[in-house]
Amino acid sequence: MRMFGSVAAFETALATLPAPDRVARDAAAARQAQLTKPPGSLGRLEEIALFVAGWHGAARPRIARGRALVFAGNHGVVARGVSAFPAAVTAQMVANFAAGGAAINALAAAAGLALSVVPLDLDRPTEDFTTGPAMTADDCLAALDAGAAAIGDADLLVLGEMGIGNTTAAAALAAASFGGAGADWVGPGTGVDAAGVQRKAAVVDMALAHHAGHLDQAFEILRRVGGREIVAIAGAIIAARHARIPVLLDGFIGTAAIAPLAHGNAAITDHCLAGHCSAEPGHRGLLDRLGLSPLLMLDMRLGEGSGAAVAAQIVRAALAAHDEMATFAEAGVAGG
Repeated sequence: MRMFGSVAAFETALATLPAPDRVARDAAAARQAQLTKPPGSLGRLEEIALFVAGWHGAARPRIARGRALVFAGNHGVVARGVSAFPAAVTAQMVANFAAGGAAINALAAAAGLALSVVPLDLDRPTEDFTTGPAMTADDCLAALDAGAAAIGDADLLVLGEMGIGNTTAAAALAAASFGGAGADWVGPGTGVDAAGVQRKAAVVDMALAHHAGHLDQAFEILRRVGGREIVAIAGAIIAARHARIPVLLDGFIGTAAIAPLAHGNAAITDHCLAGHCSAEPGHRGLLDRLGLSPLLMLDMRLGEGSGAAVAAQIVRAALAAHDEMATFAEAGVAGG
């Protein structure tokens, strides 16, 4: 059964976001107060444990079915010279994922995450969004549904992407959602030079001008200047919220997927953690506007969900400390 069978279904799903289980979160906080450590001494690890407790509905949550999802799509805007690599690299990297040879394969395995790769019509790139919408409404809904269908029964989601040209789409999504010009959001992406960065900024400005007056709703922002893999991430984020699955966001592109959703309903970020802050320049600005503080700052900018996969180990550490430490009473230690 499709979650996003219509634009109205998408809008309803975005408008009716469930809240965390406050009873479970309070019970987790009560346990935290009794663990053999000074209050607050584990810093954000304590916050992460309470965050997961609220979304799992369990005072002592565990990650048993962590999953990394990598969505792949191709972009018609590549014809504008916005990438250092040709569009054919997207399919080649999907093959590399399947063979187990990419960074995300190694990092997902290290974090105990099952990895799934979802290619989306790689032989049918989106349209050049400087001259028209990137996708039809039906194509956009199909990409949303692909994301929703992929989450399965995960209890933690890492969301990644692969798509030559998608940092340009991400910059357009950020600008359409939060304002600014192309120069405020673009960066080197796959490694373009200064002239390439200027070209990307001009392309984003062309897109914003072409779609002016039509970028006031989340769905229209996604379909007009997004890409299939980015839209699939958005669909997975909404579906995860309705299934109460916590999400680890990756870098600039993955975070740009949630920007139009936050434009439509700022509460969408409540079940999300920012895994890291990318070295791609626009990511810091996106995180600030979304009110998200990254778990890691490692100067990564690969994509694929790689930074979020590393951060998943921080989440596991937080839950291990919360679940496995003794209370003052159990340890016979004074101070509880």
